[in-house]
Amino acid sequence: MRIPNLGETELLVPLHEGVFEQPMWHTFRRQLRGLCGAESVAIGLRSPEGGDDLALIDGDPFDIPATDMRAGRVYSGDELGHAVTALRAVRTPAVEGLDLTLCVSAQDALGAEIASLLSALVPHLRVALTVLASIERERSRASVSAEAARRLNFGWIALDERCRIVDLDPQAERFLERSGVLRRGPYDRLVPSAPSVDRQLTALAKAMKADRRHRPRAINLSQDPWIDILVAPLRIDALGDEARAAAMIYLRGDRSSSADRHEQLVDLFDLTPAEARLAWSLAQGLSIAEAAAAHGLTVQTARYYSKRIYAKIGARGQVDLVRNILTGVLALA
Repeated sequence: MRIPNLGETELLVPLHEGVFEQPMWHTFRRQLRGLCGAESVAIGLRSPEGGDDLALIDGDPFDIPATDMRAGRVYSGDELGHAVTALRAVRTPAVEGLDLTLCVSAQDALGAEIASLLSALVPHLRVALTVLASIERERSRASVSAEAARRLNFGWIALDERCRIVDLDPQAERFLERSGVLRRGPYDRLVPSAPSVDRQLTALAKAMKADRRHRPRAINLSQDPWIDILVAPLRIDALGDEARAAAMIYLRGDRSSSADRHEQLVDLFDLTPAEARLAWSLAQGLSIAEAAAAHGLTVQTARYYSKRIYAKIGARGQVDLVRNILTGVLALA
């Protein structure tokens, strides 16, 4: 049996790449098992705070020691009172609530060289565990961000200069499946339902391919429910899929109709139905005169209602009203 120098790549490369494998560390466990002539190699991940345990075993299954072990010290099966006596196990120091135990088991007694190898692997195991903890932390944050974007109905689509879809997020994918104002056309082309928007979007994609400093443009697709997009030149090469993408579409769509929003405003701010209808129109940017005409009110009546609305919502004017309605919890409904 040849125990490798840790400066070689037989163990360290698979160890550090193993956090990206499925199942994790599969190659590392197989390599270590072969190099040690072992029956099994196992990695156990535990959360000291009582989270779920994960056992990754290459070879014959066995129980990963659950007894508290001092980090960095290599233990034998006898020391741990384990059913498998031909066992060596070592635990890394905990990283962000995770610790890792590496075990090697065999039919015959394991020599001192195995214990020495496991001891030398501890710093590298801790680095791998740190990477894993960072990935899990970022995955958790990404999950929260994705849920917030979903609740706010935000999404993005990357387009090439011919308005063909290069990439998109799940929220945008769902939007294309459910909405009639944008859809996937032949050859994955993004097709707005309005021909005028189609022409505008096509021109913008070509212009933004030619000039990354092109000014972003906002386009309204629907007013009930409210759906708009911001078209911007692509500035993130990693999304470019070999530089094919030219523009990004940032999508914001309201899932609720005006009638639904009126009911939500009644519940949230204790408005009357008439006040809620006027408040929603004002939040969409209509002036007092425009909102009054839209709801068959005189301007004087609309002004009276607006004062009551501002008082109930806690707004000092229409700008505050827009901010309180569109960026408050109503945006998550």
